Amino acid sequence: MAQPLPIVLLHGVGLDRTMWEPLRAALARTGRPVVALDLPGHGDRPPLTRPVSLTELAEDVADRLPGRAHLVGFSLGALIAQHLARHRPELVATLTSVSSVCRRTPEETASVAARLDSAREDFPGSVEASIRRWYPAGSGVDPGTVAGTRTTLLANAVESYLHAYEVFATADAEIGPELGRITVPSLAVTGELDPGSTPEMTGRLAAAIPGAHAVVVPGARHMLPVEQPDELARTIHHFIEESDREDHA
Repeated sequence: MAQPLPIVLLHGVGLDRTMWEPLRAALARTGRPVVALDLPGHGDRPPLTRPVSLTELAEDVADRLPGRAHLVGFSLGALIAQHLARHRPELVATLTSVSSVCRRTPEETASVAARLDSAREDFPGSVEASIRRWYPAGSGVDPGTVAGTRTTLLANAVESYLHAYEVFATADAEIGPELGRITVPSLAVTGELDPGSTPEMTGRLAAAIPGAHAVVVPGARHMLPVEQPDELARTIHHFIEESDREDHA
């Protein structure tokens, strides 16, 4: 029997591959190999020292993929995964976009631009704002996890973080017109209470990609892979299994 294709996890801006530990453990129980990569400028990768494009980030990731894989991207990682599904479909068995933005409205564009300006002016303050937005009181996430996220964010080289955030803040306008040309099986999933990557955006994304499905997880916020890893793992596993069955039908 052929070895199942791996699931490759791509994290969000300012984070690193360790954010996936709860989900990776849940997905590993499905019997599929799971690989979490650091994005360019994050984790163990060299810091970004100049402005970069979504294409450059995606090409860097493509060079490190373990062959064809099921891509699961979170936030910025979702935009990179979408770019790969559009331009390097031979590498992408399925595409799962978790907590992804899509075709921001003018108001949504202004909001993310304001967050980028805040990071330029006061990086530690912007980190705290992210923590409050991602883990509001009553989120149920244990304090150790929250502290770990804060530590990861603060460990970023500020210049590198800003270059990556610039891509996150603008690249949906680049990939948005290309979404209708994605041909791989696709899933868009977000949390019901995510204020940035909203359920409405997930609906837009699923409507834009031919044949894509949308799932909104009740009670979850932006850090869905951390808040509800078992539910997200079940959703991804079901999607991949269904895609495999259709592929072999």
